[in-house]
Amino acid sequence: MEGEISNFIMVWTLVVLSLTYCHTICQTVPSGTKRLLAISPVIGLFFILPLSLTTISLGGLTSFFIAWLCNFKLILLAYGKGPLSSSQSCSLTYFIPVACLPIKIHNPIESTKNEEHPCLKINERGPKSPMNYVIKCLVIVAFLPAYEGKDRVHPVMINLMYCVHVYVALEVSLAVVGAMVRAIIGVRLEPQFEEPYLSTSLQDFWGRRWNLMVTNILRPTIYLPVRSISSRVIGRMWAPLPASFACFLVSGLMHELIFYNIGRKEPRWVVTSFFLVHGLCVAVEIAAKKAFAGKFHLPRVVSRPMAVGFILATALWLFLPALLWCDAEDKARREAMAIVDFVKETWSVFVKF
Repeated sequence: MEGEISNFIMVWTLVVLSLTYCHTICQTVPSGTKRLLAISPVIGLFFILPLSLTTISLGGLTSFFIAWLCNFKLILLAYGKGPLSSSQSCSLTYFIPVACLPIKIHNPIESTKNEEHPCLKINERGPKSPMNYVIKCLVIVAFLPAYEGKDRVHPVMINLMYCVHVYVALEVSLAVVGAMVRAIIGVRLEPQFEEPYLSTSLQDFWGRRWNLMVTNILRPTIYLPVRSISSRVIGRMWAPLPASFACFLVSGLMHELIFYNIGRKEPRWVVTSFFLVHGLCVAVEIAAKKAFAGKFHLPRVVSRPMAVGFILATALWLFLPALLWCDAEDKARREAMAIVDFVKETWSVFVKF
């Protein structure tokens, strides 16, 4: 674990230095192909750096942060678009965290514009209460006895617990990162999750509730360009269908990259299949809503269990097996033990003083 921490420090030192270079480039090189060529070595480096890490907690998140989100933001920056092209990001203090972390600074003007796009409406209530995260963490703690005696628990129940565990771990991890950024640079951030277990449809889940930083970066990089091209071929009404499907395809491929960085195992394309299934279902959902033109709505008491049930069923079928294929279960257990040992050692040193 000590070697992993050393590599982690080295990786993020290179990330900060590389982003400082990109910040300088965007001040001196005009947007367009020349800027893209100037920052392309950094984009390539960010795909390679996560290979220096092997843990889920450090390697998996680093891969997500820089190989996916940061690289997509840099591609947008090359053409003068995206969050790194805003006036706030002219400051290096803003540029680096916005570039390499899963955050989006709250923009009231953009929030007003997003009224035209219900799937992009943001939460105006501000950050969640810490008690929200405490309760979710206590739920995970309640699972621990079942993990220890999982031979006596039905495999489906264990896998359902794993799904909840993945959700809580990801949400809490991103919330901690967001809280640190708020404390350091003092800005209001948009929410990263919005209680996905309350989703009433697949569009609601993927567009307004689940890992919204991914939604925010896929829209300008994939959705809008594909929709623009598709509208010339199949018309503006149906252009969102291939655009949405393209987002799920890209998301599946990026998850394959992250899972490879975690497990170093040859991809089996199972997690890509998960996102393709959801991409197809979202396209069908969009088409159905356009066909009915808002004349038919399922009550929430029906649509909510249907949506959440479908998401859990497909996660158990395709997503979770792909994650477990990366030895995520054993790695997570070893990392948890290492953290406990570290806390114990730190506490014993503190008590001596």
